[in-house]
Amino acid sequence: MKPIIRFSLLLAAFLVLHVSSAGAATTSIPVPGMVTMVDLGANSCIPCKMMAPILEEVKTEYKDKAAIVFIDVWKLPEQAKKYKVSVIPTQVFFDQNGTEVYRHVGFMDKQAIKAQLARMGVAEPGDGGEK
Repeated sequence: MKPIIRFSLLLAAFLVLHVSSAGAATTSIPVPGMVTMVDLGANSCIPCKMMAPILEEVKTEYKDKAAIVFIDVWKLPEQAKKYKVSVIPTQVFFDQNGTEVYRHVGFMDKQAIKAQLARMGVAEPGDGGEK
């Protein structure tokens, strides 16, 4: 791949992740009245980078059904303490009432995320079973 294209792709990925982590600082977490998945990681962590496009897909697919939030704990270390994170990435799932119901440490693939959301009563996009 040409260096300029590679640089452009890396820059675009950084901007998407930066916007995601900046938004996390201003969003109420967990999102009131909504199932929320919080991914605590870092923009420079390899498994976190691998999860970034998955999180964006899930965030888009589950818009208005579940909140998907990324927090860069290297930029916001107080969040790592708040959520008691010692290994990244860590995913924390909250129910509609803001109660933590599931925690996963390490890379989490899209099917596992969708399966957890389904266990929490969030209808899969396009299945017609809106909840």
